[in-house]
Amino acid sequence: METLSRTFEHSLTDLDSKHNLAHTVEIPAGTRQLDVTLDFEPALVDGFHNMVTLTLIGPSGFRGAGHRHGNRHDVRLTATQATPGYLAGEITAGAWQVVIDTHLIVPGTPCSLRLQVVGQAVETQSPSVPTRTAPRPPRAPKGAGWYRGDLHAHTVHSDAVWSAASLADDARARGLDFVTLSDHNTTSGLAEMAEACGDDLVLVPALELTTFWGHALALGLREWVDWRITPHQRVMPTIAEEVRARGGLFVIAHPRSIGDPHCTGCAWVHPDMQPGPARIVEVWNGPWTGESRNEEALAQAFVWLNAGCRLVLTAGTDHHGDPDYGPDLGFNVVMADRLTAESLLAAIRVGHLYVSSGPMLDFEAVIDAESYVMGDSASPAKGAPIQLIASWRDCPPDASIVLVVDGVPAGEARAGVGSTHVWGRSGGDAHWCVLSVRAADGRLLALTNPIFLDGR
Repeated sequence: METLSRTFEHSLTDLDSKHNLAHTVEIPAGTRQLDVTLDFEPALVDGFHNMVTLTLIGPSGFRGAGHRHGNRHDVRLTATQATPGYLAGEITAGAWQVVIDTHLIVPGTPCSLRLQVVGQAVETQSPSVPTRTAPRPPRAPKGAGWYRGDLHAHTVHSDAVWSAASLADDARARGLDFVTLSDHNTTSGLAEMAEACGDDLVLVPALELTTFWGHALALGLREWVDWRITPHQRVMPTIAEEVRARGGLFVIAHPRSIGDPHCTGCAWVHPDMQPGPARIVEVWNGPWTGESRNEEALAQAFVWLNAGCRLVLTAGTDHHGDPDYGPDLGFNVVMADRLTAESLLAAIRVGHLYVSSGPMLDFEAVIDAESYVMGDSASPAKGAPIQLIASWRDCPPDASIVLVVDGVPAGEARAGVGSTHVWGRSGGDAHWCVLSVRAADGRLLALTNPIFLDGR
């Protein structure tokens, strides 16, 4: 075959933001290597980055995405190798979609963009293009217990600076039992991550659906989910239902993060998903700081709980490999039947977990000699006595153990005075309650999931 070469050029303005510009390229039979290059100028306008990425879809489906910064993207695919973010495999003949995803074109200066697609019959071996590895066989799982881990992290397969091996090593150094790889709009790193986890870490597979109007985690999935919104056709609730139908958990990520142009698409602004069918919300993303807007995310979750939504609250480091990422990262402490991805996800689905940067918590409601734990729902008779029992350890002595009922602080104990406290309530005067640990300066150190007291 002759070398295939196609070039497309565009001049984009801010009116072209939030579009998926698809280019159809016919790949001839006999193609053994596909090279795609995207470059654009300017990279910066008034100090803000133009954010333009690539997605490749072959005749047989998804072949990868490069959701990363920079104004030049170089992609190579062969049968055995692929640029991180993309999937190695046969270069199937037929119509390929090379999609330019314009997450943000900063107003002011037009963005000149050039896309080149080159196919050839001979592979060019390149040591810079890694080979995918196969996952190891599963090991015998541990039994029932509390297991600590991360539900949100990235590698070089999207926009992080570290490898899967480095992410796994960091999880080991933190004493985690499980780790999640949730790269942006791709699953290409999961095989490499499974190998890096070895025999001592459980991998929860995932991807982060990085839409133009908010991000969501699809926990438990190993295959790509099309994140692209088509008004009146493929809307966000449809995507959430697709994740659920595949057996995954749909998690609204960092819902009150700052958005465009500082963090492109990071704020959750889908009008039909507030929270719509979503039942899991990430309320602790990255370090617990003012810049993270975690307090705002938690307050939003409380609003949704008060509206009658049965929500599960989670944490995720959103770690990208920055060595100075900072302290106060929240991890998920999950009560699972076994230490497997499936058991962890089943426990998360029903809210059997708390989030913590270190303190250990237990929280139960006792009604008529029946015990209800985080995620459970009780139906106490009106006026029936309720005991809310808090237990804690590994807390700073000046921290506060705070009972929150229907979003409002309703009781407090000092962490340095004992390790257990009981509050009394009456049936019919509350819908839900959580337990939190706050440092002396107000920072959240730990938070349980709700116990529901209205039987809905």
